[in-house]
Amino acid sequence: MTVWVYRNGKLVEKGVDSSPVFAPQIMSDIKPYRNMINGKIITSRSEHRTLLRDHGCVEVGNDIPAVSQSAPPNRDYRRRRLHQQLDNMTDRQANKLLAEIRHQAHSRGR
Repeated sequence: MTVWVYRNGKLVEKGVDSSPVFAPQIMSDIKPYRNMINGKIITSRSEHRTLLRDHGCVEVGNDIPAVSQSAPPNRDYRRRRLHQQLDNMTDRQANKLLAEIRHQAHSRGR
C-alpha cells in the first residue's frame, strides 16, 4: 500500500506503509530430515507431529515455558519439610538462619 503525504505544500509519495498486513500467511513445509527416534526420514510437518505424538515426545524450542498449573504444597507438607531441614542443621546454622529471617522481617517493617 502506497502512502502519500504533504511536503512543502505538495502531495508526494512517502513510500510503502509498514503497518501489518492482515492476510493469510503461508508457511512452507519443512525440509526432509532423519529423525533421532528411529532414523527414518521425515518429509512433512504432519509426519513430524505424528512421530512426536506416537513416541510421547514434546518439541522444545526457544519459547518461554508456560507457568506450571500445579497447586502450591499444603501447609502440613511445608511444615514437615522445614522440620526435616532444621533437623539436619547444627544449632549454630539454625540460629544463623533464624537471625537472618528476623533481620529480613524487621527491615520490611514487620
